[in-house]
Amino acid sequence: MEGKKLKDLKNKSFDSTQKMFDIAFKRVNTFVDFRTDLVEGCSKRAGEELIQEISKKQKMDDEKETTELKHGMEIIPDEEEVTIDAIPLAVKSPRIVDWKIHKEENKSYYQIIRADGKYQMYMIFSHTLKSFDKEDLETLYKLVKAKYKSTRLVEDLDLVLWNDLKSMFEPHVEDIVWRNQQDYKVLSWKLHDSCGVHFLRMQHVQIYMLVEKRYPLTPPTITDMLNKKLQVDYLSEMAYQLLKLLTK
Repeated sequence: MEGKKLKDLKNKSFDSTQKMFDIAFKRVNTFVDFRTDLVEGCSKRAGEELIQEISKKQKMDDEKETTELKHGMEIIPDEEEVTIDAIPLAVKSPRIVDWKIHKEENKSYYQIIRADGKYQMYMIFSHTLKSFDKEDLETLYKLVKAKYKSTRLVEDLDLVLWNDLKSMFEPHVEDIVWRNQQDYKVLSWKLHDSCGVHFLRMQHVQIYMLVEKRYPLTPPTITDMLNKKLQVDYLSEMAYQLLKLLTK
């Protein structure tokens, strides 16, 4: 015991000696070596440095991935005029309430009618994607599906529109468009960010797909898509996510 010699304990009772021993023993057991603090301090610094190093590496990897994905895109602003006899619509157009096939001389158009009575006309379905948002697409799909189930579609454009929307919203591996994709060469691959749709222009067919859905694309088709590059109007997170999904 610190500060005590054997002769100092001779006249002490057992209880008194035991008490001093217990105090001294407790002090020994609770002693923290200064070297422990040093080790803990070093470990903490090492941990912080490791976290910083991991974060730095992750940032570098992300930047590298972003650069690689950019090489898979081609920015082509679409300035093509696609509407005819169209009344200008508001920034956020009223919801779609109906659609018809409008014929003018020897040409046919999709006439999209909105709740305020205004309308736009498009010669092919892909042109609608330039002015549609996701809500427009879903509404049109429900309207066409309801008509398809209640009446027989007799116009060629009716059937084309229904097949395009069906393959987009209800993809099935046994559908002709998916079974025959190996027979067609990919001509271009385009993303319409406003409505979340990307589509393939192939020989004799166009395939429309929602960015959020998985489709039964074959490896050769995906390779052709990536080789052609994704055409975008501008760089966006949606474009990056789509490329990441297909390059996994």
